[in-house]
Amino acid sequence: MAVYRYCPQCGSPLELLPHSGRERDACIQPECGFVHWNNPLPVLAAVVEYEGKLLLARNAAWPEKMFALVTGFMERDETPEQGVARELKEETNLDAHSVSLIGVYEFMRKNELIIAYHVQASGTIALSEELADYKLVAPEDMRIWSAGTGFAVADWLASRGHPVRFFDRQTGEDIPDPRRREGLGQPGISLQYRP
Repeated sequence: MAVYRYCPQCGSPLELLPHSGRERDACIQPECGFVHWNNPLPVLAAVVEYEGKLLLARNAAWPEKMFALVTGFMERDETPEQGVARELKEETNLDAHSVSLIGVYEFMRKNELIIAYHVQASGTIALSEELADYKLVAPEDMRIWSAGTGFAVADWLASRGHPVRFFDRQTGEDIPDPRRREGLGQPGISLQYRP
């Protein structure tokens, strides 16, 4: 998200001022009224099932071994389902045949709210310039990152009876399910909404 120092409406400096129970960057000119609410940005994510496997993609700006879901932003005047199908087509050339909601997940580090879908796709993969590579992984072989879209993958795998295995991106080692309380094996605080 943009960090504002000056008001984008009138050019006056911004200050932290109380608004709706929080300190927010706001214009110091009372007649202007600009407040930078800094609300989370909705992001669409696709758990793509293609030829019986899950498609993971590597963004051109990422390290060589880093793969994740196809993601993108909604366009004006489209539904989230249309948006995820469009992003899939733009980034991989695949056609979405079935789009169903997995859940909604927080990603506070990037101030995003992830709306994740399971997408059954077909066609011939042709990557856009945004993506450098892809891989297809059998659901039972998936190892999941413990942030953002990783929780959507975990929920999709669990709903299909597949093993849910998280790993640490730094060490590559398997880790306990971060959605459960340490050592108790019981669900912890919910990190997501599932329908």
